Formats: sequence, structure tokens, C-alpha cells
Amino acid sequence: MAKTLSLDNLHRLVDALLQEGVRVVGPKRTGTLTVYAPLTRGEELELNELPRRSAKETFFPPCETILSFEKRDGRTTVSDPDLDRLPETVLIGVRPCDAAAPGILDAVFSWDYDDPFFLERRKRTTIIGIACTSSDDACFCTAVGLTPDARQGSDLFLVPVEGGGFAVEALDAKGSALKERHAALFTAGGNTVPLPLAEPKVEPLDLEKIRAWLDGNFEHPLWKEIADRCAGCGACAFLCPACHCFDIVDEGGEGSGCRRKHWDACGFGKFTMHASAHNPRDVQPQRYRNRIMHKFKYYRDKFGQTLCTGCGRCIRWCPVGIDIKAVLDEINKKS
Repeated sequence: MAKTLSLDNLHRLVDALLQEGVRVVGPKRTGTLTVYAPLTRGEELELNELPRRSAKETFFPPCETILSFEKRDGRTTVSDPDLDRLPETVLIGVRPCDAAAPGILDAVFSWDYDDPFFLERRKRTTIIGIACTSSDDACFCTAVGLTPDARQGSDLFLVPVEGGGFAVEALDAKGSALKERHAALFTAGGNTVPLPLAEPKVEPLDLEKIRAWLDGNFEHPLWKEIADRCAGCGACAFLCPACHCFDIVDEGGEGSGCRRKHWDACGFGKFTMHASAHNPRDVQPQRYRNRIMHKFKYYRDKFGQTLCTGCGRCIRWCPVGIDIKAVLDEINKKS
């Protein structure tokens, strides 16, 4: 029989997990923004708004130490972070456009090298996804193969139902284990009639046709037409659930310091700057072209997946109003 979960019991679930020492991350109101952040109690959970930032930083922090070093008495000691100390985490209230992204990123973080930082966090995290019952003009998940109730990437999935509460689906062993551990909070039966889903008014794109057009139009004037407006601020990449570029920087002094990963973005002017001072992408149209190529051609060529989940954040928060959905529509027409 299907299980349901009331909103009160969802809050109790968060509280119970916190009492067990589990780190719980979910949408939380912070000032005027809703963001994914660690929760301190269940009532902080905010399920009525897509968070400003994506959930990727749960697995891929903006800054992260990957080793530290100390020089003493003529000897240098290098230390690795203790990944065994990473906490068990439950990422809760995750929209389908965010839940799908970590599985897409698994490919690049376990390709020619298994990144232990990303993959260990993935292993220790359970994702509780939730269906979307509202959307705005920037949402375009349906254009890139997802839906407002896509289960992709979730371990446990919540569907809002009439009268309040959620129908609950355990999708894998992680989700089943969490549900069984807190079985008293889940009710058998009850109302399971789902609320109407969000309806993004975006038709599916022919992603293979777009990829073929990109393959043959590297020097098309469209890139200059679009990207002459681009400010190169990187907001689109930093807010995106699937962008994953990073730089590695040594910080500190002669005696001690650390090596750190820092998020980077292909829209930044110095992203491809060589030590010789040559920059193969020295103007913004070339950099914006790379962004589209990476998401809809290169990643698909290499891993068979599209590096975009249609969350719309890059549209909502672009300071100059560049709309990636409109760009894709234009390419689709030219294909």
C-alpha cells in the first residue's frame, strides 16, 4: 500500500535526522532569499520556492581544501583531508531539475580519475526529491528531457497531494532505508490524489538536431549577436546545477599552506589564459559559444548526457537578460 507523509511529519523527520547527527540540507529562507542550506529544525524547510542557488554545492563546494602542507625543520609534511569525517547527509525538498544534476556530474567526476571529494559526498548523501506544482516563465525542464515530477536522481520522492501532505515513493535502497528507519512517520493509505503538476510551456527540443548544428557552425555570426551583451560575470555558471569548472590554487606562505579547488566559469576572461599570455578565447562571443557547446555538444559527445536540466536560474538572474532557452530555440530553427 502507498505511504503518505504529512507536512508535520516531514518536519518531524528533519528533527529526527538532526537528533541522530545527520546533516540535513534543504531549501531555507535566509533574509530575502531561499537557498539550500543546513537546517537546524524541520520548520525551517521552505518548499514553496525554488532556491536561488542549486544544490550542487552539497557535493561540490565553491571552495574546498584538497591538501595542506607544512614545512618545519627542513622537512615538508603534506596532509590529505580526512574524508572519513564527512557527515551522513540528507538533501531534502529537492526539485527534479536539481535532483537530476548530481547523476549527470557523476560522469565527469569519475571519468579518467575518481574524484574522492565529490564521490564520497555522493555516497554519504540521500536525496529526497519533490514534484513541482508551480513554475515560471524561466522554467524549461520539459525542453531538455525532464518533467516536473521526474524521479531521476532522487532516492525518496514526494508528490504533493490534495488536502496537504505527500505521497511517498522509495526509489532505491537509500530511500527505502531512510523510510524504514523512520517508519512511524509514514502512514499507510490516506489521500494520494496528486496536486496538478507545474506546466512549463516549453516544447521538447530536438537535442540531437541542435548538436548537429553546433558541430557545423563553430564560426556562425549568431555567437557574436548573442554574446555581445554578455558581461562575463559567471552568474549563470555559479547558479547552474550542472556547471562544474574549477581552478586549483595554492594558498599560504613558505612555512605552511593549502591547495584548494575554487569554482571557475568559462565566461570569465582569463579562464583559458595561457602562461604565455595567449588566450584562445579572448573575446566574449567565443566564451559564450563554449558554454553552449559544452552543455549541448561536448558533454553529450563524451558522456551521452546533456549538461542542462532546465532549471532556468541562468535566465532569471542574468544581469543583461540573456535567455538560454531563446538561444536554443534560435538554433533549433536554424537546424
